[in-house]
Amino acid sequence: MTDREEQSIDRQKEFSGTSPVRKGFELDIDSLQKYMQKHVEGFSGTVALRQFKGGQSNPTYHITAGGKQYVLRRKPSGKLLKSAHAVDREYKVITALGQTNVPVARTYALCTDASIIGSWFYIMQYVDGRIFWTYADIPREERPAIFKAMNTTMANLHQVDYKAVGLEDYGKAGDYFSRQISRWSKQYLASVEERSAAMDDLMEWLLSNIPENDETTIVHGDYRVDNMIFHPTEPKILAVLDWELSTLGHPLSDFAYHCIIWRIPAGDWKGLAGIDLNARNYPTEEAYMKTYCRRTEITSIENWNYYMAFNFFRLAGISFGIKGRLRDGTAASKHARASADAAEPLAQFGLNQI
Repeated sequence: MTDREEQSIDRQKEFSGTSPVRKGFELDIDSLQKYMQKHVEGFSGTVALRQFKGGQSNPTYHITAGGKQYVLRRKPSGKLLKSAHAVDREYKVITALGQTNVPVARTYALCTDASIIGSWFYIMQYVDGRIFWTYADIPREERPAIFKAMNTTMANLHQVDYKAVGLEDYGKAGDYFSRQISRWSKQYLASVEERSAAMDDLMEWLLSNIPENDETTIVHGDYRVDNMIFHPTEPKILAVLDWELSTLGHPLSDFAYHCIIWRIPAGDWKGLAGIDLNARNYPTEEAYMKTYCRRTEITSIENWNYYMAFNFFRLAGISFGIKGRLRDGTAASKHARASADAAEPLAQFGLNQI
């Protein structure tokens, strides 16, 4: 076993499963019990509550009652950015996709009455299965089939008729890259005291080279292996999780974000760049792209490096935002420092794509 795989297994243990509800995240169980009795179909029994250990920005809880299991996902407490932690949007997209071939958990109820437990929340089905916290955690013999399942599911998502499933108002159609570049540029500029030359150069290049093909589909926004639940024994996705960044956007940007793992170094960055893919039973980036093209019935992907550069820019913008919150004393996560330190390297990774 390599050092890299040992680190992955440690992370798998750290984030998997549940723990007692952490201090500061307690809920009014009596109030929740009454709400579920009234609004959750088939509910019975007495609520028992635990908290998932994984690092969600929206606190997520495991509920057992009457021999059944549920998941509750809520907004954090306190003052929030206007568009952040939109659990109502998550509920809307998951509910809509429940009528498609995209695997999602069944939704039960959305509560926009903050007096129940202190913030908005929704309740969905608990899906029992495996979560791989890094690509190294996927069993070697299952890697080709797991990657095939991820590719198929993303292709299916991008082929959903968003108007037919009631998501026409889920975001703005068209002009995706200019809007996204504006958004993350503003966050970057608002977060730094000293500007980054790499970020400035990348921002300028992206604005000057936006591709002409302006497609619109549902995009997940954070389609990674650790945002999926796999069957306990089969290489099959049972549910795609964490739709917080989903919207209407460009499918090739969404797919490139998913593929960025091939452009990120191995080791501490947890990427696949620089390793012997064949020896470790991973597909190549080129083969994976061809599979997606076949499934979505496109001949090839032009401007691929643009989509890659854009996603590094987006990740850098997020990291610069965390850096600003860390400076201002509002970043509470123990991982915030590492995320902030990644901002400049991510911008440089983006420049390396062009």
